[in-house]
Amino acid sequence: MKILLPLLALASCLFGCGPVPSESSVPQAHGYVTTADSARLLSFEPLSSTESGSDEGHRIVLEPDRSFQAMQGFGFTLTGGSAELIHALPTDQRRELLQELFGRTGAAIGISYLRLSLGASDLDAEVFSYNDLPAGQTDPEMVHFSLDPDRRHLIPVLKEILEVNPAIRLMASPWSPPVWMKDNGSSKGGSLLPRHYPAYARYFVRYVREMAAEGITIDAVTVQNEPLHPGNNPSLLMEAEAQATFVGEHLGPAFAAAGLDTRIVIYDHNADRPDYPLTVLADDRARPYVDGSAFHL
Repeated sequence: MKILLPLLALASCLFGCGPVPSESSVPQAHGYVTTADSARLLSFEPLSSTESGSDEGHRIVLEPDRSFQAMQGFGFTLTGGSAELIHALPTDQRRELLQELFGRTGAAIGISYLRLSLGASDLDAEVFSYNDLPAGQTDPEMVHFSLDPDRRHLIPVLKEILEVNPAIRLMASPWSPPVWMKDNGSSKGGSLLPRHYPAYARYFVRYVREMAAEGITIDAVTVQNEPLHPGNNPSLLMEAEAQATFVGEHLGPAFAAAGLDTRIVIYDHNADRPDYPLTVLADDRARPYVDGSAFHL
């Protein structure tokens, strides 16, 4: 087995090379090659005709006048742990790092999309939600909702990122609802109690509105991170039928009633279960509110 990552030699020609070069001057394709026996590990070498039996198999053709799907951005997850470490850097180092990651000029990477955890993820220093209550108490109207856990590190770092790139898009994903909404009363595993579907929809609405009040626009939410993996802390089991009901009867209507244009993205788990998003999309109640499906690779 080989893993080939094709590169273009003379990559500076990607943008404005002038006249089409002759066959003899076309840049050669190279690749980083790794083999299963570890004889080659990210070995940089030309892609010869012996790899596919034909030079045509490695010809890279650029057609700037043809467009297909639009890419909204490229990026990664800003975890609570990452935000805490970045926030702890001396001011000058932190600004230099954020400029390198999110800047749009020079050697900056130009990250244009970030994923956030809506509440704690399993990569935060501690487990929390935005509505944690003593055992036995509930708050269906979100009277006690607060973004204070994110105000320590995540929100300050996000505001600095927005100064570097105001156009960056943000997607938020919950790992778990507040434990009082769950059938096992724990941040790990369990399922969302149907009687708390309306409260959880209000929880999402409050999150989007409170972040907007901080100057942070949430472009999209996924309904649940890894809904078929209740083994992390925090986590939640949410089967496809339950997600369809929650989106179609509660989350979607709540966003519409609140006038939010934040997009709703379903599934958010491994690529081996396409039946999950297809089940949600087959639900006539849910489908009108769904913008897309998220997959982990």
